[in-house]
Amino acid sequence: MPFSFDLEHTDGHARAARFTTPHGAIETPVFMPVGTLGTVKALDPNELKASGASMILANAYHLHERPSDTLVRELGGIHKFMAWDRPILTDSGGFQVFSLEGLRKVSEDGVEFQSHLNGAKRFFTPESVMQIERNIGADVIMQFDHVVPGQAPAELAREASERSLRWLTRARVAFDALGATGEYPEQALFPIVQGGIHASLRREAATAIGDAGHWVGIGIGGLSVGEAKPDMYGMLDVVNTELPANKPRYLMGVGFPEDLVEGVARGIDMFDCVAPTRMGRTGAAFTRDGRINMKRAEFRSDPRPLDEACTCGACARFTRAYIRHLVQADEILGLRLLSLHNVHFLIALMVEARAAIRARAFASWSRSWLDRYLGSSPPES
Repeated sequence: MPFSFDLEHTDGHARAARFTTPHGAIETPVFMPVGTLGTVKALDPNELKASGASMILANAYHLHERPSDTLVRELGGIHKFMAWDRPILTDSGGFQVFSLEGLRKVSEDGVEFQSHLNGAKRFFTPESVMQIERNIGADVIMQFDHVVPGQAPAELAREASERSLRWLTRARVAFDALGATGEYPEQALFPIVQGGIHASLRREAATAIGDAGHWVGIGIGGLSVGEAKPDMYGMLDVVNTELPANKPRYLMGVGFPEDLVEGVARGIDMFDCVAPTRMGRTGAAFTRDGRINMKRAEFRSDPRPLDEACTCGACARFTRAYIRHLVQADEILGLRLLSLHNVHFLIALMVEARAAIRARAFASWSRSWLDRYLGSSPPES
């Protein structure tokens, strides 16, 4: 089989595993850099490989809009298009579509919305999104789901969760029908557990997805979208007890350092987020002693690397003083170096977590790591 998941070690609820795909294996827990438009912003694929990236994301909505999913398919699929020969996952675009507040209309059939590029009308359905994601050709593709804000009341969260489950049934039919043609590469469809911050809804969704048949892996969506961090962690505790242990669990759109550590403690295997590159472009860097703002005057003559324990290309070659100079001078290299460092930092953090799980020392390691990180930096949101 082109996909497999081998659970190798556990320590409490934390898991170390190996997720195999047609384009290679991923050792989990893993952070996956986000390449929304077929590129992780400002970074070359070779730099990502050197940082240890094993799987990256692209976004179905954005690639559909530009350059078009059909063009990507004509040019050999997303791997060839972006010169990345390792695994890729595509988000369905559900979050992007539902973030277009005032520009979209939801019905049982799908979502009518306006393009963020030119205002043209679009209509996404579970079936049309499967066609788009099949065309793009990533290894793992996500269902089209209904996303609501993190603090959505129970009634709205239930409506969205139950609609997502109905859309999942339609998506699977379309996915299987397209796969039966033999015209597309081997791909795995992941369902998404929704339910807001309501434990009963999360349990119902997880149970319904499990009852729907075999899945290669399962996504957990609708978190880190405005709810308090304790609420997010509470929902992870809920789904950890409900989801099957023999499948990878992907927490969508979550990527601040403390959230990765807390997520691993609650049985999460895969993470993604735009935070490391977005923060790099604003002059911020992750360090073991907390987040730092490289625009601050205190770094003007600092001869140290961004993080003395980091082995990324930025830390191996450049000082904080130099990077601050680049940021202050609005030089592109400064933003590239910060983005490279932040991506490497999160990838390396998950490598550390895996080693701690294998050594059955995750609880003490995570407590020490979080105490140091949060002791110097307030939790991000």
